[in-house]
Amino acid sequence: MMLNHRPYQDWHEGLTVQGVIEHMKFTWPKLVVKINGKLIWPEQYGQAQLAEGDDLEIIHLLGGG
Repeated sequence: MMLNHRPYQDWHEGLTVQGVIEHMKFTWPKLVVKINGKLIWPEQYGQAQLAEGDDLEIIHLLGGG
């Protein structure tokens, strides 16, 4: 599995997006998450399971003015 275009070494069967967020200690309140280019909403993080060949992107959303 790839996380933000880098190999993610801790993939295991049943791993979810929420598991990756917790393992990587991502605490930013606004995240954009995509699995293989498909947008995943925050309420789906705990159910969205990752396969060994998936490409996961977790992006911190920033704003300014």
